[in-house]
Amino acid sequence: MTEGLFRDGDLIRVIAQEGALIAAGGAASLLQTAHPKVAQGVYDHSYTADDPLRRLRNTMGWLYTVQFGTREEAETLSALVTKGHEAITGPGYEANDPELQVWVASTLFAVATQFYQLLFRRTFTEAELAEFYGQSKVYATILGCPEERMPGTYREFRAYYADMLNGLEISDASRAIAARVLRPKLPGGPLHAPGLMAIRLLTAGLTPPPIREQYGWKWDAGRERRFRLLIAALALVYPRLPVRVRTLPREYYLHSTRQTLAKMKRKPAIGVRS
Repeated sequence: MTEGLFRDGDLIRVIAQEGALIAAGGAASLLQTAHPKVAQGVYDHSYTADDPLRRLRNTMGWLYTVQFGTREEAETLSALVTKGHEAITGPGYEANDPELQVWVASTLFAVATQFYQLLFRRTFTEAELAEFYGQSKVYATILGCPEERMPGTYREFRAYYADMLNGLEISDASRAIAARVLRPKLPGGPLHAPGLMAIRLLTAGLTPPPIREQYGWKWDAGRERRFRLLIAALALVYPRLPVRVRTLPREYYLHSTRQTLAKMKRKPAIGVRS
């Protein structure tokens, strides 16, 4: 996998290959929709509530293609996403607004960094954080966001992110989306209850307190303790799994996305909804 935007060994690939990061997707998603403009766009246009598995497939397919696909695959799929986002507009928001692209990219970087370090009991150096942050800018720039709109350095990112966390005022749309994300309609119904309970705990634990409090999620010493126990269990078991098992989600979603791109080459392009 050396013909893409990144090389093997780049931190973005080292971190993103871990399928367990999908479990932290709820925290990233609800941080994104803590921004009222992002929330309103998702509330008005997204199919997440009706088909959460399809939404997950499309999101992970795009991420893995950008991280591990060829340059052509990454740019082709991202152009389709950008085209689809042109229709996601409403009073006060546009999906292709660089302000929103910067925020979404920032949450992807922040949550992946936080969860990976917890999962592997590793503390990144500032140089590593700077490297990973610089690579993570691609989540915005490949969708058309001018790079100069992103915080230039990792230290500048930290200041921006802290200001956002302390300044965002989540909306009713944010809360409605959170209810859908945390209690999705999945095939099998009650069979997913234990797993979803763990995901809700993980999501709340990974969400910074200023945002968690606005969502109104209960957080006390007991939940903090359960969160730490969950992280400890994951950190004990997950890193010991074979790499080929840990990277199965990447292989699955990347293969599925490549099949879709191959089909698109054989027929007129179609829009991609958020």
